[in-house]
Amino acid sequence: MKTIDASTTPACPSNPTALANRLQAQIHAKTLDCVHCGLCLQSCPTYRATGRETSSPRGRIYLMRGHAEGRLDDPALLAEEAFLCLGCRACETACPSGVRYGEILEVTRAAVREQQPGGRFARALERFVLREIVPRRGRLAWIVRLLAVAKGLGLDRLAVRVLPEALARRAAMMPEIPAAAERKRMPAFTPAVGVRRGRVALFEGCVMPELFGRVNDAARLVLSRAGFDVVVPEAQGCCGALHAHAGDDERAKVLARANVEVFGEGATGASGKGDAGHGAERAVPGGFDAIVVTSAGCSAALKELPHWIGEDGKPLAGRVRDVLEFLDAEGLDIALSPMPRRVCYDDPCHLIHAQGIAAAPRNLLNAIPQLVLVPHRNPEACCGAAGIYNLTHPEMSETVLAPKLDALADAAPELVATANPGCAMQLAAGLAGRGIAARVVHPIELLEEASR
Repeated sequence: MKTIDASTTPACPSNPTALANRLQAQIHAKTLDCVHCGLCLQSCPTYRATGRETSSPRGRIYLMRGHAEGRLDDPALLAEEAFLCLGCRACETACPSGVRYGEILEVTRAAVREQQPGGRFARALERFVLREIVPRRGRLAWIVRLLAVAKGLGLDRLAVRVLPEALARRAAMMPEIPAAAERKRMPAFTPAVGVRRGRVALFEGCVMPELFGRVNDAARLVLSRAGFDVVVPEAQGCCGALHAHAGDDERAKVLARANVEVFGEGATGASGKGDAGHGAERAVPGGFDAIVVTSAGCSAALKELPHWIGEDGKPLAGRVRDVLEFLDAEGLDIALSPMPRRVCYDDPCHLIHAQGIAAAPRNLLNAIPQLVLVPHRNPEACCGAAGIYNLTHPEMSETVLAPKLDALADAAPELVATANPGCAMQLAAGLAGRGIAARVVHPIELLEEASR
């Protein structure tokens, strides 16, 4: 049985009564949907790793309900288990009762954070990074440039050798830093190629432009080739998913409302009625056929805006589509060149479990001539990335990742395709650590290459 890495688990909430009151008001009714059947247990990575009931969805819901009802008084255990959970939501796929576990979990984390005493360095650092770095593109770009210099000097490899084990694990996860050309801003407007089929807005996110700019650009090009005008609103920002997962619901709501302003009626963007020179025109109300997203974590968060900001989030949430979901539904309608490659597709949790999207990525990859989609064991299982979980709980993250790496090693693909940046970085680091030569890509990159 694995021991828990609780180094960044929040301290015991300082006011258990206030915690109970918030849980009673916000999630108690939802916890009653759980009938404790246990069908979720084997889908839960932390339950499989620990064998503990409290580390399962059923056990955590029991803890949440017990504290909400005043029957339990162990807020330290509740805090520990709430943050040990990866939030993969595989339990939602397995649940016959439709329990909205993701919503329950994030409210519980926010309640725990609200009552937590301040002053812990790890908590202060996390709050600083999430509030002052991640949603601010200029600052994030500066950090990425520093990482590029560090990797160029070999400091990442040095850190792995000389740091204590826990810190060395984190250093080993440092992602590959793309060339500066891949981090440039995309055009505000890209016209449709050929017959115009519609007009979409492309959501960039915060991490994607800096570490996966090539993915966003590939989406822009494929959408354009498929007949869609593509608008990239300059004022858009972070979706708030990382903040919500970390229990910072206050900042998640601020970021959500900011994006509603940008993408809502009357948002500033390209009109779609001319060439790139019209990039600053006023959008017609409701003028986007869809808001297309390349990161599964972002698209899941944007679709669930009503959970955080109520009715104000519904118009935007109703138009959000993952790029693979959108292209599969609309049809590519473009010629694809042969690509004789062996590819394993690995499902991001926030695409397959949070959004129920499994067929679309496979349909699109299978449309590429000569591409061989190679099956592997449990592609829907969590990889252990879970936002910043692989940094806050590296031991459990590695335990969760290990069987996936075993499966990919047995499948021996040339490429591993996945549709979320955290998953891509986790898989790339894991494959490199095992000496497996497969390269990690987003499916949209393969579609872009095949459609040139």
